[in-house]
Amino acid sequence: MKIADPTAEHLCDEYELIVAELQLENAKVLEIGCGKAEKTRTIALSGDVSSIVALEVDEIQHARNLQINDLPTVSFRKGAAEAIPAADGSFDIVMMFKSLHHVPTSMMDKAFSEIRRVLKPGGLAWISEPVYAGAFNEILRLFHDEQEVREAAFSAVQRAIKLGHFALVKQRFFSTPGHFDSFEHFEERMIRVTHTNHQLSSDLLDTVRSKFESHLTVLGANFSNPLRVDILRKA
Repeated sequence: MKIADPTAEHLCDEYELIVAELQLENAKVLEIGCGKAEKTRTIALSGDVSSIVALEVDEIQHARNLQINDLPTVSFRKGAAEAIPAADGSFDIVMMFKSLHHVPTSMMDKAFSEIRRVLKPGGLAWISEPVYAGAFNEILRLFHDEQEVREAAFSAVQRAIKLGHFALVKQRFFSTPGHFDSFEHFEERMIRVTHTNHQLSSDLLDTVRSKFESHLTVLGANFSNPLRVDILRKA
């Protein structure tokens, strides 16, 4: 296993890889850390899966998700990876999209125990994590440096495999496109978030703005964001 692949050049939407690597037809899916439910919506509207349980630990975002009324196959629940509110063997697939590194490091091993518990025998876990590289990461790290927690997340995946709880099926490295119309758009999406209380001084905010605007064109700012997916099978 490796935490990054600097040679990876494949640029795509993550859903393309999901379709290529997973059997979604009639699958019962658990998504941990669904955020604004953007990927939840894409997967649900594909019409392939049987059902999705979408967990979110942030109370504000969860309350917003409960207002979604056009996804009948999705059940939104408040919950965390380390304490999944579901019975043993409930799901064919568990997905985490850039959310493992948000789990407290002391709870990451517990999270994998919970994922294993709720998966059916032979069930799959799709764990995608941002790679600590790229121009966009250079902006984020100015006010929210995630190197340590991302490395901890990768170590937790390795431990889950070493302990025999999961077998590694495959790793995929790719990049997803990211676009912002303006710095205000970036600020709204990345700084003024409900799950993390970013308190930037005026000087730091100016530094972040300057770094961001060095990528800004008349068409906005575009980034290529590297990610890694670890596909695991319940052992």
